[in-house]
Amino acid sequence: MLSQKTRYTIRALQHLADTVGQGPVRLDAIAEAQNIPRKFLTVILSEMVRAGLVISHRGRDGGYELALAPVDIRYGDIIRLTRGSLALVPCASRNAYEHCHNCLPEADCRLRGLMLTLRDEMAAMLDQVSLADAITLEPPFPEEPAA
Repeated sequence: MLSQKTRYTIRALQHLADTVGQGPVRLDAIAEAQNIPRKFLTVILSEMVRAGLVISHRGRDGGYELALAPVDIRYGDIIRLTRGSLALVPCASRNAYEHCHNCLPEADCRLRGLMLTLRDEMAAMLDQVSLADAITLEPPFPEEPAA
């Protein structure tokens, strides 16, 4: 499950992607448009500045803008920056591997195999989609017919 911080970060970066070419966007404008608490947004944008995804401009006409083109910012990268990993369990992480506590030995754990496959599929998809891609509000799969 994505944390609230990750969801706020994605929404803030999407907002900045939508305003590319319009100059810096004020923090209050992002907070209001995306319904993100101002103090939390300040922390998030500071982290994104340190990560090199956002540029901060000071002064009366200051604000924030993307440091990279939207096509160069992938959803997988955003989630890894805010969450540390795409994996749902620590033993399935490529970058933050940890042995799961209170679990079976990894060779005997069928859940780990499923989580490794899921992580690889999710990474493949999230690493292909960038902030420049149009994402529809429609579900990606057809709904099941009612029985």
